[in-house]
Amino acid sequence: MSLPNIITLMRILLVPAVVWSIASSEYALAFWLFLAAGISDALDGFIAKRFDMQTELGSYLDPVADKALLISIYVALAVCGLIPRWVAIAVVSRDVMIIGAVVLSLVMAKPVAISPLLVSKVNTAVQIVFAAFVLAASGFGLDLPGLFQVGLVMVGLLTGLSAAAYLAAWTRHVAN
Repeated sequence: MSLPNIITLMRILLVPAVVWSIASSEYALAFWLFLAAGISDALDGFIAKRFDMQTELGSYLDPVADKALLISIYVALAVCGLIPRWVAIAVVSRDVMIIGAVVLSLVMAKPVAISPLLVSKVNTAVQIVFAAFVLAASGFGLDLPGLFQVGLVMVGLLTGLSAAAYLAAWTRHVAN
C-alpha cells in the first residue's frame, strides 16, 4: 500500500462526510471537505509520479474515488434542491453509460482500453468547478444567478458531448 493509494483511500472516505454535510445544509463545511478532496487528488497524483510510486491499484482507485465524489455530490446537490435534477441525472447517466459499455465490451470479448478523451477531461474540470461554486455560493451566501446559469449550461453541454464522444468511440471499437 503506497502513500498515494492511502491518500486516495482517504479521499474515498471523505465522500460520506461531504454528502452528510450537504444533506445537513452545512454547505460551507461541504465546500471545505470538497476542496480537501481536490487537493488530495492533486497530491496523490504528484507523489505517485514524482517519486515513481504509481501502482496498478492506484490506477483503479483514483478514478473510482473521483467518480464516487462527483456522482455523490451531484446527487446530493440535486436532492437538496441546489441544482436541477436533470443535471445530476445527466452526470450519473454518462458514467453509467461508460461503465455499461466497458462491461458489455468484456462480455462481447472485445475489451476496450479506457483512456480519457480531451472533452472528458474538460467536462470533469467544469463539473468540479461548478460543484465547488454551488457549495461556495450556498455556504457563504453568494448570490450569482448569472454565473449559476452559465455553469448549468456548461455542465449540461459538456456532459452530453462527452457521453456522445465516448459512445462514438465505443461504437467504432465494437464494430471492428
